[in-house]
Amino acid sequence: MSPSAPAGVAVVTGSDSGIGRATAVRLAQAGLDVGITFHTDHEGAEETAAEVRALGRRAEVARLDLTGLPEAADTVDELAERLGRLDVLVNNAGTGTMTPFLDLELDTVREVLDVDLIGPFLCGQRAARHMIRQGDGGRIVNVTSVHEHQPRVGAAPYCAAKGGLGLLTQVMALELAEHGITVNAVAPGEIATPMTGQEDTDVRAESRPGVPLGRPGDAREVAAVIAFLAGPDASYVTGASWSVDGGMLRMGPQAGSHLKSDDWRRP
Repeated sequence: MSPSAPAGVAVVTGSDSGIGRATAVRLAQAGLDVGITFHTDHEGAEETAAEVRALGRRAEVARLDLTGLPEAADTVDELAERLGRLDVLVNNAGTGTMTPFLDLELDTVREVLDVDLIGPFLCGQRAARHMIRQGDGGRIVNVTSVHEHQPRVGAAPYCAAKGGLGLLTQVMALELAEHGITVNAVAPGEIATPMTGQEDTDVRAESRPGVPLGRPGDAREVAAVIAFLAGPDASYVTGASWSVDGGMLRMGPQAGSHLKSDDWRRP
């Protein structure tokens, strides 16, 4: 996708709420038509579509169940066909677990790995093939987590999947560069979304002593970084992981939830 190319079409997985919804709206503001996917929340996906259409852009909605692989990746092809092309893929759909390592069941591990790693792998393949056929490049953004970089107790499969997706991002960036396709990761910290039990939260009213900026993030703050990476201003950025975490990684991700005072700020 050259800097002078039209804005085109984006597919944002898991865009029925949270970071996905904020991203779909932000990309629509940038002039893209948007393919919106959901797993169980059809109503939420339609609400996202309404916001996109209110901005004067096309929106198409489709169900995506990444536990049903490899067929689930067909949804990327379906949305590309309905919208006429595909220029941007945002692999945002995800799941997780908070289960001690010794208590994990194999089915749980496989489900998290399918949704958070194998699903983005297959969706990325489908998207890249469309972009290559179109001949003018494209953008792929994989939403990972601070746990792409650092572990968390109780999140073994999630950390394994997000760490794998981070390194997959780098390989994709190397192999797809010759086609003009950039591939980057965005690694959110604690963001006020339904996945973290926070929706419509005023993040500036929340206290997180273990996060240097002192609060959780807003989904729109993550969407802004994704939109930059999906746009023409990021044409020379590929293979990178962008942390959007309020400085959490400088402390260690568990500090964000476990530190209960600001004593660490003083020497």
